[in-house]
Amino acid sequence: MAQQSNSPFEPRSNGIAGRLAGKLARRRTMWLIVVAWIAILVVASPLASKLTDVEENDAAAWLPHNAESLQVAELREQYQTDDSEPAIVVYHRAGGLTEADMATINADRQELTTLLPETPATEPVIADDGEAAFFIVPLVDVADGDEEAVTDAVEVIREQVGADGDLSTHVTGPAGFGVDFDNAFSGIDSTLLIATASVVTLLLLITYRSPFLWIVPLLTVAFAHQSASALVYLLAEYADLTVNGQSAGVLPVLVFGAGTDYALLLIARYREELRRHESKYTAMARALRQAGPAILASGGTVIIGLLCLLAATLNSNRSLGPVGAAGIFTALVAMLTLLPALLLIFGRRIFWPFTPRVGSESHEESNVWARVGRWVERRPRAIWVTVVLALALLATGILGMDTDLGLEDQFVDEPDSISGQKVLSASFPGGSAAPNTIIANPEAVDAVVEAALATPGVAAVEVVGVLGDQVELDVIFEAVPMTSAAFDTVEALRANVHAVPGADALVGGEDAVGLDTAEANSRDRMIVMPLVLTVVLIILGLLLRSVVAPLMLTATVVLSYAAALGFSALVFEYIFGFAALEGSMPLLAFVFLVALGIDYNIFLMSRVHEEAERIGTHRGMLRGLSVTGGVITSAGVVLAATFAVLMALPLVPFVQIGFIVAFGVLLDTLIVRSILVPALTLDIGKRIWWPSALAHRAPATTPAGVPERREPAIGD
Repeated sequence: MAQQSNSPFEPRSNGIAGRLAGKLARRRTMWLIVVAWIAILVVASPLASKLTDVEENDAAAWLPHNAESLQVAELREQYQTDDSEPAIVVYHRAGGLTEADMATINADRQELTTLLPETPATEPVIADDGEAAFFIVPLVDVADGDEEAVTDAVEVIREQVGADGDLSTHVTGPAGFGVDFDNAFSGIDSTLLIATASVVTLLLLITYRSPFLWIVPLLTVAFAHQSASALVYLLAEYADLTVNGQSAGVLPVLVFGAGTDYALLLIARYREELRRHESKYTAMARALRQAGPAILASGGTVIIGLLCLLAATLNSNRSLGPVGAAGIFTALVAMLTLLPALLLIFGRRIFWPFTPRVGSESHEESNVWARVGRWVERRPRAIWVTVVLALALLATGILGMDTDLGLEDQFVDEPDSISGQKVLSASFPGGSAAPNTIIANPEAVDAVVEAALATPGVAAVEVVGVLGDQVELDVIFEAVPMTSAAFDTVEALRANVHAVPGADALVGGEDAVGLDTAEANSRDRMIVMPLVLTVVLIILGLLLRSVVAPLMLTATVVLSYAAALGFSALVFEYIFGFAALEGSMPLLAFVFLVALGIDYNIFLMSRVHEEAERIGTHRGMLRGLSVTGGVITSAGVVLAATFAVLMALPLVPFVQIGFIVAFGVLLDTLIVRSILVPALTLDIGKRIWWPSALAHRAPATTPAGVPERREPAIGD
């Protein structure tokens, strides 16, 4: 006969959660669910394959809608007739260019004019130091909306001007940069998907030590990923959602990471119930009823936390919110419907060779997490004080953190365009390869040019054309593009040209984009971070029916975030050798680590709350840690590993977000959730549930000789 828990405070089987769990855990329902998901997959797969078609990586996909640099970009796109995208061909010889070098340069220029007759190269410009020269291939017409044509043209140029002995050659400028960035993103979706699926498969095999069980959660998360990709495509196509390379790259990581976490939690609770119930349907119903609220609260926290990014001003941050939320939503639905159905279809045999039997031991009281709990129990206050001080020490790395990652520092390995930019910066004004732009009224052009030339950091100003009823000017900076010095020049330039009467001047270009992005990131941190914390506090308060516990848990996660960010900043500077942190990293890491990191505290404390009603807070904490420690640790390792996959990409921002989140999740899983939270809970005691009745009530017990409450089997 099925054994039941003796807690009088467990949800009753006739409650809403109990009835819903009972309906999901039935023979007929499980087959209907599987058929429904197969139908969803048939519809979703063709749509999911189109996701890359709706990706946008132009300025509008990243910048705030009111950014001055975006206004300039839109004006240029609206009025330019040739849509040129210049490739800058750079030559360099240490000690000075020779006559033979100049002959080579002129021969290359003539050959390129023959190969690309629609884009004749300009005359060479020689540096004052005599060591470098460059000419420009404007790629007019070729760049007219045809990225593949630009790539082909740049490849033709690079093949023609290959290095010859000590004379080095490079192709840089907007066309060179664009091609190198495209190459870095090439195949990113399939690479991330394959790598993430491989990592999850390996970790599931290690976790379950079963030749079959790993297939079920992996299959479920694969269904969820296809559905999420289709949903995001539909939102982009018909709801004007912006999807860029950043959000598309993070989507599979979120779906696989979070989805596998939810699967691990539900499977662990199902296996636990299979040791108490003969009927697999009853075991699944109780597993859903007990683990479901925690999974829903966890997924809901992440979804709402990601949607807080809609309050951001930077378009790239805003777009990541709905894209990530769509991924978490589909993973959540799949894990609460398709996963239980598949587990019921396969039955107990899916766990072979460690098949759970009724009455079999779970070894929860003697596992490593039970021993950790007993160690923390001895001196909880000393332990939590020590951990807090250690985390605070790691967080000091934030104090010297630089968030101005320049254009030259975006790649892990230096591509040809960056090498060419460095040559230009050494021998010419730093902005020669990427001039900024001023757009002004024609009648004020002379005054605007005068104001621009009077700006510190401006090397040259040239009139390059007409945009509608306005004039376009190129402005070359002394500073290297996308650096603090270049941003300072943009600020000073804007102040000067804005002050010209009747000019209506606007300043755009690469450095202006960088400045607008940095300022938007700063504003977004001030808005989104407090919003996410508020959401987390409210959800924890509703789940735990407490004020003290949510405040404590949120404080630990924030401290964990600060420690992860501070430590990562030091690693990036002194081990990886990165020049700075990408500007959006503090905010994105905060959203991911707080929203995802709170998951593990939800998993732990919801179980502690359940146990505390039966055996008291002190014993409930130890029991909760012992029964959830293994699965939560596995979940944390899986999530950390999936984010670590991002570190395999050749772009520094992806490496940074991958490392910060992976390290932060491990820190939260192994230290904060396993040691800090238990120590604080044991020290605070039942007051942690204040003001709920649990803070004042003695633990319930089942008197000796009273039979345990039993429930009818479900679904047989």
